[in-house]
Amino acid sequence: MIAIPRFARILAVLAASSTFAFTALAAGPKAYVGNFKDSTVSVIDTGTERVLATVPVAAGPDGIVISPNGRSVFVSGASASALSEIDAATDSVTHTIEVGKGPQGLAATADGRWVLVAVNGDDRVAFVDTATHTVSATVPVPKPHTIAVRPDGRQAYVASQEPGHFALVVIDLAARKVVAEIPLEKAPRDLEFGHDGKALYLTLAGAAAVQVLDPATNQWQTPVATGVSPHIAQHFAGMASGVVVVQGPGEVMLFDPAARTPGRSIGVGKQPHWLDISADGKKLWVSNEGSNDVSVVDLAGGPAHTVAVGNAPRKIAVQRTAGPGSAHAGGSAHVAIRNFAFEPAQVTVSVGQTLTWQNDDGAPHGVVFKDASAGIDLLLPGKAFARSFDKPGVYDYVCSVHPYMTARVTVVAPSRAAAPSAQRAPSAS
Repeated sequence: MIAIPRFARILAVLAASSTFAFTALAAGPKAYVGNFKDSTVSVIDTGTERVLATVPVAAGPDGIVISPNGRSVFVSGASASALSEIDAATDSVTHTIEVGKGPQGLAATADGRWVLVAVNGDDRVAFVDTATHTVSATVPVPKPHTIAVRPDGRQAYVASQEPGHFALVVIDLAARKVVAEIPLEKAPRDLEFGHDGKALYLTLAGAAAVQVLDPATNQWQTPVATGVSPHIAQHFAGMASGVVVVQGPGEVMLFDPAARTPGRSIGVGKQPHWLDISADGKKLWVSNEGSNDVSVVDLAGGPAHTVAVGNAPRKIAVQRTAGPGSAHAGGSAHVAIRNFAFEPAQVTVSVGQTLTWQNDDGAPHGVVFKDASAGIDLLLPGKAFARSFDKPGVYDYVCSVHPYMTARVTVVAPSRAAAPSAQRAPSAS
């Protein structure tokens, strides 16, 4: 018998362990899936649709949010008292942040400075400073469950599940205080702002419809009828339709966000829980808690298929850019200008990578960098502007025509991006 070197035996044991996280070259942005009963996060390469790693996190992962620059993933442990912060370049936990008992829903501010945490067991919303990895402030909210931050960054809406006093609680983010409460007849489940901030989509326990709130007036609009048990509803940038996960029939339903009428339905797995959209806007990624997998839905009408993950996958979040560790480093990246906003508002590229801005609005815009480096003063509708970056740094920019439109490019050194020739890790699926 040939003796196996001790180091090789150790690697074999680690590779066989379901909790061993390893770094692999990703062909595209990654999806992060919280396996509630395993207390792990499955990392999926959205380009190859293969599981790259399984990362141990705080017990009962029940909330996931990715920082706007795509470099950090925050996971709340509902059965613990902490957030796990994952470095998306290495897919390993770099910080464990104590926030209080039973943290659930998470939301990040557009500038990436703050992660808001619904600390259900302590009846408060915690503000986590992403620079110091600590709780900087808290706001009392009874039994907070999920959180949505307005795209303009001024307010956060919190689903409060206090028995007998269900409500949406509105927090002024600058003042860090409650400024309004909107009573609800049923327990709120999830709430999401549409990409342009003109509608808040809310689901309620026991209501077969998506509730629609106008955040400018806090008045209810016509709801969107669904099947039994809608859970998360959203209107993503670039999609003509809105989309909602309907748990009863196990489907994703499209809807008209203007007329608020239901459209076609797409079957997914058992007990679907959450969804997100791919960075290119072509596919939906849906976590199926009852079938231990993720459905990948082709919005162009192609067949849906599944990726096996861990036990009871709940939340899922997809990077908006490939970022460090991706085979796209050194290639091209894209920012769309639409609805008077840069999408995404924060993007990470590597030195030498080309970034293209496309004006998809009906009005002229511009891209002007605060450090006076190369930009464009006037970008007419339908036109594009491209720029590559020759050194690392953080590049803030604004629209020359509409200065309230702000965004950021983070440029990282080539050494932080994986080489295209790196060997791909075996699938954990």
